Amino acid sequence: MKELLEYREKLIARLSEATKEFCEVCESFANPFEKVDGNWNVHQIASHTRDVENLIYGERVHKTLNEDNPHFKSFNADAWMAEHYNKDEPLNKILIDFDSNVTELCNTLKNMKREDWSRLSNHESGGNELTLQIWVERSLAHIEEHLKALKRVAL
Repeated sequence: MKELLEYREKLIARLSEATKEFCEVCESFANPFEKVDGNWNVHQIASHTRDVENLIYGERVHKTLNEDNPHFKSFNADAWMAEHYNKDEPLNKILIDFDSNVTELCNTLKNMKREDWSRLSNHESGGNELTLQIWVERSLAHIEEHLKALKRVAL
């Protein structure tokens, strides 16, 4: 049990650290509209990462915490970007919102009861019995995926 508690503490800490690193790397680009990952630029990646963390992973954590076995639909990131991306939104605002959302999520996670990490949800294509912990792990993996892509170009 001690190892599991330590793992969760490190998971929360890394979620916060990865968010700060992501913001710093985004800010290090002189041109936020520089293409870095396929057809996406820094600004688009920042907007996408913020939106997915808030609207998908953050929402899934909160609903799993507060509802009995919530059901989640699949999310089409490309369709979301096509409909909601705003190239005129300041990068600084995107990054402040992203950091604020993840900080709020980390505070929620720190204050949860141990048993809350095992609360269940289900996903239309991801299956049943998905724990709250899985959503937190996927949230971190998503941030780190984009952080790695940005760092490859920033170095």
